[in-house]
Amino acid sequence: MIVIMAKDSTPQDLAEVQRRIENHGLAVDISQGVERTVVGVLGSIPPDLKDEMEVLLGVAEVIRVTKPYKLASREFHPDSSVVMVGDVAIGGSEPVVMAGPCSVEDEEQMVTTARAVKAAGARILRGGAFKPRTSPYSFRGMGIEGLKLLHLAKQETGLPIITEVMAPGDVDTVAQYADILQIGTRNMQNYMLLDEVGRIDKPVMVKRGFAAPYEEWLLAAEYVMSWGNRQVMLCERGIRAFEHYTRFTLDVAAIPVVKRLSHLPILADPSHSTGKWHLVTPVALAAIAAGAHGLLVEVHPNPDLAKCDGPQSLTFQNFSSLMDQVRAVVAALHQEPVGVPSPAHRRGP
Repeated sequence: MIVIMAKDSTPQDLAEVQRRIENHGLAVDISQGVERTVVGVLGSIPPDLKDEMEVLLGVAEVIRVTKPYKLASREFHPDSSVVMVGDVAIGGSEPVVMAGPCSVEDEEQMVTTARAVKAAGARILRGGAFKPRTSPYSFRGMGIEGLKLLHLAKQETGLPIITEVMAPGDVDTVAQYADILQIGTRNMQNYMLLDEVGRIDKPVMVKRGFAAPYEEWLLAAEYVMSWGNRQVMLCERGIRAFEHYTRFTLDVAAIPVVKRLSHLPILADPSHSTGKWHLVTPVALAAIAAGAHGLLVEVHPNPDLAKCDGPQSLTFQNFSSLMDQVRAVVAALHQEPVGVPSPAHRRGP
């Protein structure tokens, strides 16, 4: 349930609403936007609470939230959220590109790649120190040594780091090195891990499970937010479908749908979704055109020798070309349409 305060409500009115809600043993989440203040009510809500709230001074409206995810919903938080990573704003008008190798391999690879993606316009460095692999015999990352190499690349370039955390017991260690903690697709419903990253004061990216409906994905974000961490962003990374030419199928529709359902920033991963480097650029541009707040792209100095996901990794030159095309799409999106009838005109009388 949400309580919408009137524009002329006083701090005393808001305090009384909060007091009444807490008297019922419920949690309160206050969102003060530009136009209105919204009080979220979390917990098992008594049937008569709506009537009690509606008669209080300063209350404009009381609405029952029908969606199972509350904190992540637009009903709770009508204004779009922006997650700050240093001076990088994720969720604003300019898409943020996160780029780097699938896995950390050595110092030269990381530093060289970090310099190259920064020069091309990436704002955040990605790289896997802990790698969940389908086969136990595949390269599973360098662990803590990989985190140290990511940190070294950050010192060389100033780029913030995003990397995956796989186990609840590793959260504190990864948080010492990473600026964003990534929850991978296989761990989207690892609720103990979601709880643990919800307790830290670091941004978290929740990747969509490859068979997860939108609601389950948003509920995974809700797990993180319910522990107090509201610095959450989402990533569409492709779902499993009947087509096998691509590694997965990027659900482009997920981007505008989730932006309608939730206030959280949403990014796209064209590398994992396609599995082929030559498909990364067109799919990335489609995601930006659909409204994605950013991209997660795999880049390697020599993809043919990569220990992980070489076929879907871009070379430095191809990544630079991608960035040029992303900027062109963004510029086109920001232009005023010419000769296009207004929505009202298209609908007719």
